[in-house]
Amino acid sequence: MQTIWAETALLPTGWACGVAVDLDAMGRIQTVAENAPERGMRVPMLLPAPVNVHSHAFQRAMAGLTERRGPDPTDSFWTWRQLMFRFLDRLTPEHIEAITAFVQMEMLEAGYGASVEFHYLHHQPGGAPYDTIAEMSDRVIAASGLSGMGLCLLPVHYQFGGCDQRALTIGQVRFGNGFDQFQVLHAAASTTIDAAAPDAAIGVAPHSLRAVGRDDLKRYAAHFPSGPIHMHLAEQVAEVEEVQQAWGARPVDWALEHMGLDGRWCLIHCTQMTPQETGALARSGAVAGLCPITESSLGDGIFDGVRWLDNGGAIAIGSDSNIRISLSEELRTLDYSQRLRDRTRAALATPEKSTGRRLFDEVLKGGAQASGRQTGRIEAGAWADLLCLDTTSEHLWGRTGDTALDTWIFAGDDRLVTDVWSAGRHMVRDGLHIQRARITADYKRAMDALRDAL
Repeated sequence: MQTIWAETALLPTGWACGVAVDLDAMGRIQTVAENAPERGMRVPMLLPAPVNVHSHAFQRAMAGLTERRGPDPTDSFWTWRQLMFRFLDRLTPEHIEAITAFVQMEMLEAGYGASVEFHYLHHQPGGAPYDTIAEMSDRVIAASGLSGMGLCLLPVHYQFGGCDQRALTIGQVRFGNGFDQFQVLHAAASTTIDAAAPDAAIGVAPHSLRAVGRDDLKRYAAHFPSGPIHMHLAEQVAEVEEVQQAWGARPVDWALEHMGLDGRWCLIHCTQMTPQETGALARSGAVAGLCPITESSLGDGIFDGVRWLDNGGAIAIGSDSNIRISLSEELRTLDYSQRLRDRTRAALATPEKSTGRRLFDEVLKGGAQASGRQTGRIEAGAWADLLCLDTTSEHLWGRTGDTALDTWIFAGDDRLVTDVWSAGRHMVRDGLHIQRARITADYKRAMDALRDAL
């Protein structure tokens, strides 16, 4: 058993002092006591660690390599996508494992307690399956074993190159599966997950309306009756126009009418919605999986967070392309985008909660829902996904409670995160991952092999 004693901690009931948190051998919180005598490991401020709900781990190796304009003077998401396709054709299973472990290490050091991997790189270059059809999924799972990060794996169904069901391009063929083959792949990955850490889980991800047939999309929840379901939705103007032209409705309207969206679903990005769509999708119970740094990098647009939350919608945060992995910066970028659009301040604050506190509470709750993980709360029975902020730092000196959260998110950075536990695994100590040397060395070897990929 581990015990963490916090001078202050954020509990479901609010801030508390002298909090003793006992963890059992499985990595769950066993007991929580306020005003308790000091015992175990002392930390200044203890928080639940949020889930990173959307990651394409392999794209971390591309970070910084796509900042030159291509031959098209209107360089956009779609030209970036072509560069990504060229890059991924070089990736081996060994590269995927090394890059994923490195990404998960960085996520833990940033304060995330678990990760949802939206995993679509399934097959060999040319599109032929590996001898083990879930080879690449198995490598993601193996990476989480080394990094110690809680994992919800989402094997991605990606079948077509557009709403007209055109064939996949050369850059996409490594993703491709018909529905029957995808079910075989998913079952194989599920078997590996069952043998992994007790907190590891699996869901499913139809990639997008463009990449999966209409009939299959309508039956997804029935074919996969348990676990979270994630899908990209309404990310780009061109995507909205394609769906509307081919299927006679905008993406959000079509999904709401035909896919039975509810609390099992997490829709990623949702940056191209009308006010009416925003309200309707928020009221469906689905989580909006937001990736503000990537959405900024790719020029996706601005999610209407004010209207979404006003309609009772749930949000969660992810790092998507992993161009930069920073929990505090994702939250800050989300709120700043609202301020820039509306020319206001503290856009997501309420009379009861500061901006940082509201954002943090929302992503804790939404991340738990979107991952199907018992997390986001320091209470008995939850996974011990926890982070410690260093309130002895000059950057947080004299700050307590919500003010400390606001200062971390808006005036600090992830260097203020000193310790992180994922399902009780104490993987970050004094700001650094305990396997940093090994994971970084493996990542550097992979990068050397990929040096000329772009």
